[in-house]
Amino acid sequence: MRKAQKKRAEEFIRLLGQAHEEIRRELEKGEKEAARELLADCQKGAIALGNLIEETEGEGETAVSLLEEYCERVYRLHEELAKGEPADGKKGKQGGFGESVNGYKVYKKLQRLLIRVESCVKQEIRVQKEAVFLPYKASMWDSMESVWRAASEDADCDVHVVPIPYYARRPDGSFGELRDESREYPEYVPVERWDTYAFEERRPDLIFIHNPYDKTNFVTSVPPFFYSENLKRFTERLVYIPYFILDEVDPKNEVQVREMEHFCLTPGVLNADRVIVQSEAMREVYVRVLTEAFGEKTRKGWERKILGLGSPKADKVMEARREIMEATAGREAEAEMTGVRREDTGIPEAWERIIRKPDGGRKKVVLYNTSVGALLAHNGKMLEKMKRVFAMFRERREDVALLWRPHPLIEATIKSMRPELWEAYREIVREYRESGWGIYDNSAKLERALAVSDAYFGDPSSLVQLCKSVGMPVLLQEADSLENGDGNDFE
Repeated sequence: MRKAQKKRAEEFIRLLGQAHEEIRRELEKGEKEAARELLADCQKGAIALGNLIEETEGEGETAVSLLEEYCERVYRLHEELAKGEPADGKKGKQGGFGESVNGYKVYKKLQRLLIRVESCVKQEIRVQKEAVFLPYKASMWDSMESVWRAASEDADCDVHVVPIPYYARRPDGSFGELRDESREYPEYVPVERWDTYAFEERRPDLIFIHNPYDKTNFVTSVPPFFYSENLKRFTERLVYIPYFILDEVDPKNEVQVREMEHFCLTPGVLNADRVIVQSEAMREVYVRVLTEAFGEKTRKGWERKILGLGSPKADKVMEARREIMEATAGREAEAEMTGVRREDTGIPEAWERIIRKPDGGRKKVVLYNTSVGALLAHNGKMLEKMKRVFAMFRERREDVALLWRPHPLIEATIKSMRPELWEAYREIVREYRESGWGIYDNSAKLERALAVSDAYFGDPSSLVQLCKSVGMPVLLQEADSLENGDGNDFE
């Protein structure tokens, strides 16, 4: 039973108790018709309570049996009063209904049964929370998955995953195509359609989001219904988990703190009841920025809201790396014993063909990440940089496998904010993919790319800290130079 439903059940019981008090007073005044009307109301209330319990807990609940007994007692009292018989089981001086009716004894009989119902509802009916996860891009699901798993393992939590669509914005800022990635989630995640979950009716106890921007995102937008400022109306606790991991920031470093303001002052942070960030140091930064923005009197509120519990993204990557390492070790052991190699590590066969050397050995895999920020900052120069990087790694392809994973919003960003670069970028992608010497990964499975990679090369981005968290070497590129990555760094 949901918390709100149990509160409703308890409210039914409270109202029945009040009605018993009124029945006692009416009987003491000799107002049998008023008492009968109240008894009829009690029966209706008990039936409604019983239906509520059956709908949420199923049939066979002890509380329902007790309510049936209660209704029988109420009915008998109602009929006795209608016939003018003594409702307390004793005859008066005239042998009928009159001053002999003991309103207090009637009250005690009803109240005794109601107390048993109340005790059963409180002790035997557990409160079940309802939690709804609202990812908007499948590639960002890893920022929620470990929290979702924990909630799913809680017997007292009813969990729903409702992927929400998003619009790609046109250059003028208007909404363009509506994209729905609900089919791109892992098969083990039971997803529900976003237009069938009734938020106003269900009012979940918790809603988890990872998109904090509401209408302030210039590249994409979820439907306005799913803006954080609206979602908070339907839940007791709106929880925001960033979809990214950032480089750690020193809370005492003024320059670094100022650079964090963009992340700390988004609508999702301001509207959420809880915000889960990657570390205690990051929590201090959030609290500082928010307190400076809204005044020292608000500090305690931010300290309660911001929680430095770590990022689920790191949990997902560590799990994926462990699984692939175990699968690879098992495959190698089997090949050594049987002479037969099975490609069952979870890595696509097309990837394996690029990663494996002719002698069966494994190349170093370099994860190449191109970010939205770098492209917006350097425009066409960034595209030329990418061409040079591909030419360099193509020459080294016998020893190093390149895994290019562009930011999932880079195409939408180019179309919306740099439309003049779109054709050139699309041609780079086409040529890279058709040449077949490197891996192109635009899937939702970021953890898979991180799990197979040995090093990171590319733009500064949230992926850098994630790679560092799993011990992966990191080398950053500069749009104006190729000197920071000549291929020898990954041997």
